[in-house]
Amino acid sequence: MSRFSLSKLSTLWPYALAALLLAGAGVGVKLYFFPASKPPAFVTATAVLGDLEQSVLASGTLQAFKQVSVGAQASGQIKTLAVALGDSVKKGQLIAEIDALKQQNELRTTQAALQSAEALLGSRRALLRQAELNFERQKELLAADAISRQAFEQAEATLGTSRADIKTSEAQIAQARIAADTAKLNVGYTRIVAPMAGVVVAIVTQQGQTVNANQSAPTIIKLALLDTITVKAQISEADVVRVKPGQKVYFTILGAPDKRYYTTLRSVEPAPESIATETQSSSNAAIYYNGLLDVPNPEGRLRISMTAQVYIVQSEAKGVITIPSAAIEQAGRRGPASVRVVGADGKPEKRTVKVGINNNVNAQILEGLAEGEKVVLSEAPPPGSQSGPRQAPRIRF
Repeated sequence: MSRFSLSKLSTLWPYALAALLLAGAGVGVKLYFFPASKPPAFVTATAVLGDLEQSVLASGTLQAFKQVSVGAQASGQIKTLAVALGDSVKKGQLIAEIDALKQQNELRTTQAALQSAEALLGSRRALLRQAELNFERQKELLAADAISRQAFEQAEATLGTSRADIKTSEAQIAQARIAADTAKLNVGYTRIVAPMAGVVVAIVTQQGQTVNANQSAPTIIKLALLDTITVKAQISEADVVRVKPGQKVYFTILGAPDKRYYTTLRSVEPAPESIATETQSSSNAAIYYNGLLDVPNPEGRLRISMTAQVYIVQSEAKGVITIPSAAIEQAGRRGPASVRVVGADGKPEKRTVKVGINNNVNAQILEGLAEGEKVVLSEAPPPGSQSGPRQAPRIRF
């Protein structure tokens, strides 16, 4: 090799080396910052055995099975209030007493009037007996032609008047007896007793207050039977056609969301509550029908006006194969259902299945899927992938 060639080669060698370094750096940057795309990953769920139900959801309010407002039929001041809020009372137990002086005075007045009427009747009976004897005597004298016809007719008229007075007195006694009985009843009204056994849930009128029963029947307390609680569930018009009395129902309350209270649907009211106050329902207003269900409350944990989440069970299955409803693909409203099953090679395979209960969260698979198989819910980017390439740093030589 000539001296010129060696000199030229020595001159180009640094440039060739720099070119090789740049090429190597470019390959490294591409492999590190721009890796080759990986095949898509899948979000899957495993077919498992479980319990499933389909139910109608409704919002409910707890109320007493039976509740009465205990009022006063007599007017006056509440002299004694014998119960407190929350007390359990028996039927016939004293609730309150109203100052009975006015009613007792009225009773004594009517009793005195009755005695006066009875005394008047006794007097008139004596006059009647006298008139009867006089009439018989006048009758004999008239037969003997010893008196005039006028004297006889006068005795006969007196007898008739006496008999009429007796009937008047008897009617007056009946009226006086009714007045006395009413006055006695009014005295009894001053003692207010419990019409049934229950719990005092409200005290409306306090001791010392004056009530006026002439205008309206004032409420003293409210008494409720809490051994059984009634739940009034509002069922939408879209769901009411799917429920009927006798269906299995359970509900939960806000204070104990994990505890279920089971019972059956007692009845469904034929019209919404608004019918009592509206002549015609608004077309824009939501329509709800009340479903009534009763549940025992021996521990007293359930209270009036609590909010309940009510589930009216339409169908249920236990120990069946279930998958998330999101994994099911439906060909039209009535077409066949299918799922994508991940095989051993990691690739999805479309498979037709037969669906049973589907509550839009989980679905029962009757045919086409075995326990433990994985179904595709959605596709996801591979683990560790970025939404875009990372920015490469500047390289200096």
